[in-house]
Amino acid sequence: MGSVTSTEAGDTGGTGDAGEAGAAREGRAGPESLLDTLRIGIVMLDGRGDVLLWSPMTEEILGWTTDEIAGRPIQEFIEDGGGTDERVRTALREEHHWRGILHIRHREGHLVEVEGRATLLEDTERHPFVLANIVETSRLRAVEHDLAALDALFAYSPLGIALFDSDRRFVRINEALARLHGSSPEALVGKTVRDVLPASMSEEISRVQSVVLETGRSVVDLVLPSPDGEGARSVSFGRLTDRGGQVLGVSCTVMDITERLEALNKVETARERLALLDDVGVALGDLLDVRAISQALASALVPRFADYSGVLLLGQVLRGGDLPGHGPLPGTPLHQVGIAARYEGEAVERMFALSHTTTYEPGSFFGMALDSGTPHLATSQSEIVSSIRPSDPRARTAVDLDMRSMLAVPLRARGIVLGLLVVSRSGGRAPLDPDDLALAMELADRAGTSLDNARLYAREREGALMLQRSLLPQHLTEPPGVRVASRYVPGSSGNEAGGDWFDVIPLPGGRVAFVVGDVMGHGLHSAVTMGRLRTAVRTLAGLDLPPAELLDRVSDLGDDLAQGFEDPLMATCVYAVYEPAPSCGGDDSASGTLTVARAGHMPPLLVTREPGGTCRARTIDLPSGAPLGVGGVGFASAEIDIPEDSVLVLYTDGLVENRDEDISEGIDRLCARLSHDASGGFGSLEEECDALVDNPVTEHAGTADDVALLMAELGPLPRDTAVAWSFSTERYAVRRAREAVRATLRDWRLDALEDTAVLLVSELVTNALRYAHGPIGVRMVREGTLTVEVSDPLRDPPRERVVTEEHEGGRGIQLVAREARRWGTRHGHAGKTVWFELPLP
Repeated sequence: MGSVTSTEAGDTGGTGDAGEAGAAREGRAGPESLLDTLRIGIVMLDGRGDVLLWSPMTEEILGWTTDEIAGRPIQEFIEDGGGTDERVRTALREEHHWRGILHIRHREGHLVEVEGRATLLEDTERHPFVLANIVETSRLRAVEHDLAALDALFAYSPLGIALFDSDRRFVRINEALARLHGSSPEALVGKTVRDVLPASMSEEISRVQSVVLETGRSVVDLVLPSPDGEGARSVSFGRLTDRGGQVLGVSCTVMDITERLEALNKVETARERLALLDDVGVALGDLLDVRAISQALASALVPRFADYSGVLLLGQVLRGGDLPGHGPLPGTPLHQVGIAARYEGEAVERMFALSHTTTYEPGSFFGMALDSGTPHLATSQSEIVSSIRPSDPRARTAVDLDMRSMLAVPLRARGIVLGLLVVSRSGGRAPLDPDDLALAMELADRAGTSLDNARLYAREREGALMLQRSLLPQHLTEPPGVRVASRYVPGSSGNEAGGDWFDVIPLPGGRVAFVVGDVMGHGLHSAVTMGRLRTAVRTLAGLDLPPAELLDRVSDLGDDLAQGFEDPLMATCVYAVYEPAPSCGGDDSASGTLTVARAGHMPPLLVTREPGGTCRARTIDLPSGAPLGVGGVGFASAEIDIPEDSVLVLYTDGLVENRDEDISEGIDRLCARLSHDASGGFGSLEEECDALVDNPVTEHAGTADDVALLMAELGPLPRDTAVAWSFSTERYAVRRAREAVRATLRDWRLDALEDTAVLLVSELVTNALRYAHGPIGVRMVREGTLTVEVSDPLRDPPRERVVTEEHEGGRGIQLVAREARRWGTRHGHAGKTVWFELPLP
């Protein structure tokens, strides 16, 4: 043992001297090897213990030079603690070697603890001498601790650790890595990864080792499959070099991350499921149409969740009807209203075509889910096919589409089954499992709530629209000389009806009133308020009030019209009265008169025909007024002459409004649409209404708000249906009026009305002669009734009085009230008109 130790020491000493000399030559740039770090000193003593040789490294450790210490006893420098010198001498004499700890005094006075090894030798002449090595214990303990830590790491680390030489052969491997390979460390030493791993994996690892050896760049957390293919491992590589920079090999750590990857996969799967739930919720959140919800649900699931999906609903859900109090009965058809497929082809089209309407049977795939209200999962193709009747073509189609798993999940709301959500996967992906079933149930529950809300919305909205339509005129009367067309289009957004309305009101004497209004807001309260408002306008129109006065009175009724609702009346309206001109003296170009007033509404348009067939549309200029219900704001009327066959256009803002622009731009576009050149010409009123509604004037117009549209072609009264005269205030005016009325009635073959009409005209003309100072007008119109009008410049209306012996005046009005079917008075800019009606025989 002593000889072996001496050989190691000799080698070590030589290396140390060479290292010192090299360091001196290199300017002591730093340690180049482990020996430089340990600093092993050599001491040679003669048989008496005097110093013979003192190496340069010993000089560096203890500070004494060879000249200062040569020939001196070594005992002078050793701190003797309890007979240390004697124990050393005894060990050398008896065993020829010694090992232990010494404390030697440094040249600067302090003690240096060293671990020494001494060997007793003899030269050729049999003279004894001692050769000793000394190492500073502080540096030796640090190296020992490092080696102990490395040994502990290899022995106890749960990670697989391996060291490879520069030829990429195993030189050291711990038990953990050996177990991963199903071998022992001894069996792996000297082999390469090509010898112990499959070719596909060993090639990749060998390539990475070469790169690390050549570049020195470490590779961290390289994920590779396990050799058995059932897991995954994280592998890291780093280059090994000595203190001089010489490449020694490659280190490797291996960690089994199968469980970690499984956990990450579960987390990612959960995240994807949550994202799918969120996306489906967003897709269904703002939809209130059953078919749109069904298609959105089916589309959201493909291809993220399944390869094929379909939504099948009961007919009551589609129609917005009441749901049954129990599950659907056998034989109840299911309507497929939402479909989505990852692939295309004849088989896909055949499957969806066959399933457009499905009648389920008890015990079938669909039947079990519908009857029990619980989902049904088929995890194999055979189970899918066996659940379908062999004669059903869908069984063959399921095989053609390679369906390997299928889910049928009931769509429920408030415990009632609305239909089924059916999803399936083909052989190209993992089959549906219980986790997928749980997700599908959550999706179905959310979709079922949305479908039920859409069903209720459709029913409530249909009820509101039915109410609104019932409050609108079911049939528009066309007085002589006037043709009308109208459209009402409910808004497509929102869940309630609006308050747009229109009306055509025949007035005495062939006159007609046109009304279009818009109650602000939506909902049943708007529809009810609209009905009240229409009734009020129609009632006041019977009083033959001028348009401005009528709007004043309606506005004053605002609180009564909004009674029962929290919000006050707020509505816009335009009211126009057209008085057609009679065909007198064969003048076919006679124009009528239009008197218009509006309360904050869209300006009416007038389309006139110009020579050459050109049509031009323009707005009628009149004060806009305030909306009805504002109060404290008066209204003004505008009176214009209407050329023959002009078209009046009344509408609500839904036809022209766009939130991104000023409403005047929409009105200008409407005018441009209604204007035609000679080649195009103005079509029929029905065609023009359809064109405006089917192709909105403004993009997005009419989609968010209701649209009410009324178009009226204004012409004169038909020939031989009206006649008018004007008489001066002479005494013979009464006689001339009687003669004119009598002659006209005979021409119209209304002899049966002659006596009554002549009597009443005489009374009214007499009253006009008595109180008025100006021309007296008489007008007769024959339509559904015979209307006779007497006009004078006096604005005060006649009143029906109680006739007494003292006051005989008022008998004429009493006579008119008794003999006529109805009578009334209206005011114009030039005075008043008293009229009465007689039923035609």
